Amino acid sequence: MNLPVVYSVLVLAIVFEVLGTSAMQAAQHFTRLGPTVVMIVCYAVAFYFLSWSLRYVSVGVAYAIWSGLGIVLISLVGLFVFGQKLDVPAIIGLGLIVAGVMVLNLFSKSSFH
Repeated sequence: MNLPVVYSVLVLAIVFEVLGTSAMQAAQHFTRLGPTVVMIVCYAVAFYFLSWSLRYVSVGVAYAIWSGLGIVLISLVGLFVFGQKLDVPAIIGLGLIVAGVMVLNLFSKSSFH
C-alpha cells in the first residue's frame, strides 16, 4: 500500500478521535444529546480508520502516532476552544511527545509490515 495513503487514513482516524473527544467535553457527562451522538459517530469513524491503517502499520507504531498526535491536538483544542491553560511543563511534555513520534517515524524500521 502507498505510504502517504496509509498515513492519511491514520491522520483521519486521529482527527475523528479529537473531534469525538471534543464532543465528549461538550456532552457534559452525556447530558446533552447532540454532542453525545457526535461523539459516538466520531469514535466509530476513528476506530474504523485506525483498524484500516493497522493492515499496514504495526499496532505499536500506529497507536504511538494515534495517541501522541491525539494528545497534542486535543490539548490545542482545549486551549483554543475550551479556554483550558497549558503551563510550561505541559508544553515541554507535549513537545517531547511530538519528538517521540517523529523519532519513531523517521528512524524506526518497524513501522510498516
